Amino acid sequence: MASKFGMAGGIPERRVRPIWDAIDSRQFKNALKLSASLLTKFPNSPYALALKAVILERMGKSGEALSVCLSAKELLFTNDSVLVDELTLSTIQIVFQRLDHLDLATSCYEHACGKFPNNLEVMMGLFNCYVREYSFVKQQQTAIKMYKIVGEERFLLWAVCSIQLQVFCGNGGEKLLLLAEGLLKKHIASHSLHEPEALIVYISILEQQAKYGDALEILSGKLGSLLAIEVDRLRVQGRLLARAGDYVTAADVYQKVLESCPDDWESFLHYLDCLLEDGSCWCNESLNDSVHPPKKEQCNSSHLTDEVFISRLSNASAFAHKLQAEAGNDFIRCPYLANLEIERRKHLQGRGDDDKLMEALMQYFFRFGHLACFASDIEGFLQVLPLVKKEIFLEKLIKNCDSLPAVPTKFLGQSISIFKIEELIGSMFKIPVVELEGSAIRMGQMYCKNLPLSKDLDQQESMHGEELLTMACNVLVQLFWRTRELGYLLEAIMILELGLTIRRYVWQYKILLVHLYSYLGAYSLSYEWYKSLEVKNILLESVSHHILPQMLVSPLWVDLNDVLKDYLKFMDDHLKESADLTSVAYRHRNYSKVVEFVQFKERLQHSSQYLMARLEAPILQLKLKANNIEEEEGILESLKCGVHFPEFSCEVGSKSLTFNEDMESRPWWTPIPDKNYLFEPFKSVSFCPRENLQQQRKGREANVRTAIEKRSLVPRMIYLSIQCASASLKENIEANGSMCNPKMFSELRLLLERYATILGFPFNDAIEIVVGASSGQKSSEAFYSDTVDWLNFAVFLNAWNLSSHELGLSDEDGSRPGTWHIVNSLLERYILEKVRSMGPENSSLGCDLPTLVQLVSEPLAWHGLIIQSCVRSTLPPGKRKKKSGAGAADQSNSPISNAVRHSIQSLCSIVEEIMKWLRVQIKKPEDENVEIILSSFQRKSESEGPGQVFQVLQDLISSASDVELGDQICQALKPWSHIDVARKLVTGQRKVLSEFLHICDSKFQLLRSLKQQI
Repeated sequence: MASKFGMAGGIPERRVRPIWDAIDSRQFKNALKLSASLLTKFPNSPYALALKAVILERMGKSGEALSVCLSAKELLFTNDSVLVDELTLSTIQIVFQRLDHLDLATSCYEHACGKFPNNLEVMMGLFNCYVREYSFVKQQQTAIKMYKIVGEERFLLWAVCSIQLQVFCGNGGEKLLLLAEGLLKKHIASHSLHEPEALIVYISILEQQAKYGDALEILSGKLGSLLAIEVDRLRVQGRLLARAGDYVTAADVYQKVLESCPDDWESFLHYLDCLLEDGSCWCNESLNDSVHPPKKEQCNSSHLTDEVFISRLSNASAFAHKLQAEAGNDFIRCPYLANLEIERRKHLQGRGDDDKLMEALMQYFFRFGHLACFASDIEGFLQVLPLVKKEIFLEKLIKNCDSLPAVPTKFLGQSISIFKIEELIGSMFKIPVVELEGSAIRMGQMYCKNLPLSKDLDQQESMHGEELLTMACNVLVQLFWRTRELGYLLEAIMILELGLTIRRYVWQYKILLVHLYSYLGAYSLSYEWYKSLEVKNILLESVSHHILPQMLVSPLWVDLNDVLKDYLKFMDDHLKESADLTSVAYRHRNYSKVVEFVQFKERLQHSSQYLMARLEAPILQLKLKANNIEEEEGILESLKCGVHFPEFSCEVGSKSLTFNEDMESRPWWTPIPDKNYLFEPFKSVSFCPRENLQQQRKGREANVRTAIEKRSLVPRMIYLSIQCASASLKENIEANGSMCNPKMFSELRLLLERYATILGFPFNDAIEIVVGASSGQKSSEAFYSDTVDWLNFAVFLNAWNLSSHELGLSDEDGSRPGTWHIVNSLLERYILEKVRSMGPENSSLGCDLPTLVQLVSEPLAWHGLIIQSCVRSTLPPGKRKKKSGAGAADQSNSPISNAVRHSIQSLCSIVEEIMKWLRVQIKKPEDENVEIILSSFQRKSESEGPGQVFQVLQDLISSASDVELGDQICQALKPWSHIDVARKLVTGQRKVLSEFLHICDSKFQLLRSLKQQI
């Protein structure tokens, strides 16, 4: 079975090495030539064929590679005389894996294992195949076989990990853990354990069965010495004791941990939980979610008497003071945070003293207030204070900060922390507009005053006080929200653009600009700043939410296609290759990572953003090809007529979604992708969006599920609508000799009923709403915020009604296809209403333009496809000419032909009106638009209103000197011009409008050609 020394796959290595060298140097043509020569000498060698398949796959010739690899596989299976070794199998496996045929690679290894049942190399290859297929049961069976052959500890651990995966990620019951425990016990009895990771796995198996006593016994015995670092062993011991309910001993253990590592905040929280006999943090749910660990918002120590509770907290306080005395520096924060946590626990138990907590907060400020993390450190402690006390605390901070002698960087840090506390407690949402302006001005002045502190820093280093511009921007956006003066918003853009001129790598500024430009409809600029973030790898999953929702409703379809393609490529590649990481973890005996990698893969697989992108990508292709029904049908054919999308949504409905987006990086005015406070009126001076943040995020899963289900129906309904429209013309049926399958009408009806249910109404009620809205009997707000979805429903309803004869609706002339008139009226009413509401200014583009783009690119486009289907059905098969004679005259005067003709005319008028408005906006003189922007925040004589922060920064630019600010900053400031920024904004908005005009013009040209044909 094994290759001889100096042989590769049964071929002398000197003949194979040049081929691999050519492959590694990407000289594929030379490699292919050498491979052909090798095959002439070894025509029946599976390895030689596999080498050729590798080369062809690298050249992008997937079909040929698969064919050659199948020939190699056939030789392995049919020719008993050929050599079967691990090198040959692994080479075949490489090709099959890259061609997404893992099952074929697995079958090769299974065949080889059948021929050579005790060959360890081949069995390890088979195990890796099962790892890549996530076949946990077969992994376990193969690992057990290897363990029985050689008795090695690693193979036993492979089997145990496979059992854990069956329990956590498969359908295996927890009784399987008993099997894993039994296997480990038997091995320990005869061989003991020799690796720290093996001990960790054994303890986790016992812990998952709540056998904490057994786990503690193992840990305190000889095997415990495998954990060489004492603190790590103590942390495990403390957790096990706490979960076993032995809180007294656990507290002593955690105390030892803290004496060794005084800055271990997590261990202090566990220490406090043990003192108060609060086991809520060790429940299974909190252990399983390491990505979003739960925040402790309540204390479960009500069973303790007041005397015991206070006594134990006093002990904790004394221990914290001891740690403070031993720490002796200003870098270790845990002992000082401990005082705050002790006071917070008292509040949670209803025994707190607001003044003591405020004093502890003040002491923490004196010591750590200059740190950037100060505000996030104390956020949880501030929440337990009533609003009045929070405001008193803020007043004390402001008063004491001015009196504290400090070096410039510390004073700056403390001042920034105070601004952050103002944001945290929501006081900025309550003060008058004039005071709010004053805060923004102070932030700008402080930024300029402290700029010299950063003159010697490298370009990629964080500046001192760079957060001030972020906070000033937040204040200016709030001023816009309150006053609706656009100048504040434009001023925010100016100061961020200036900040990025000084430092190009401040990602916070870029994210704010992405959202501000999106609000103003300058999606091209948003996309440019997003690209400058250089988001790659896993950040695509956590950061794409800043741009993807806006791009989905913009007319920049090429850029949207790039965003979706990059995101889906990473996700698909990662999901495809993540099993390789698991294989590496097995191979390097890092068993705790095995389960982690598989769980992480499942988390990404169930990502709400990933599932939505998988739907939006094909829908985008349908939008792009909607002007040509033949190309549209080609896209639908590649999507298997959309048949799997409804099934896909049903699968999603049975699984829990994951939300992996970094929502903390979003601006306050858009805390989640489907919420933007700037589109709403300012609610009241006491309103603080931060207070509603958690509640909004909790409701996201239901909304996302609804959106996924709704969007999943669209491709299939487009396909069925085209087919139903085509079948509705009897002349076409007679000409083609075939009729649309009646099941299609039934299926479309079922999908429409499901769509109506998602919109919140029974099917018949939804029809009544559509009819009422089209006739004007219902107000334009009948569809609420789901206008696009309701119009989609009306369009698909019309297609179904063409052949169903069920609705009984008729036009004014008594002809049957009355749903044509309904769709025409709805499109005309809602699209033209939106156009007229936008007015001559571009300030509302970000609010109104996305809806208009969606109305044109979806319901209007889908209606256009149905019209194309009807028009095509009036023509002879394979020709683009009308029928001649009486038949053509009869058909051209049929009710459906008249309805189609009226629809074409209606859509032409609608699109023409949109194009007229777009051309007016685009043809406006650029200088005039720039002047409008500049005049909104340049007010030289007034002491109030927009422009004051910008003026502070302008003064900095005019007085900048190399000596004070340094050469780097001065050189960056010299070419900057606010006029250039204004011009860039105008150009960005114009580009978006031009792209939309191009979409509308293509629709108009299509409708004109259809009008001529019919």
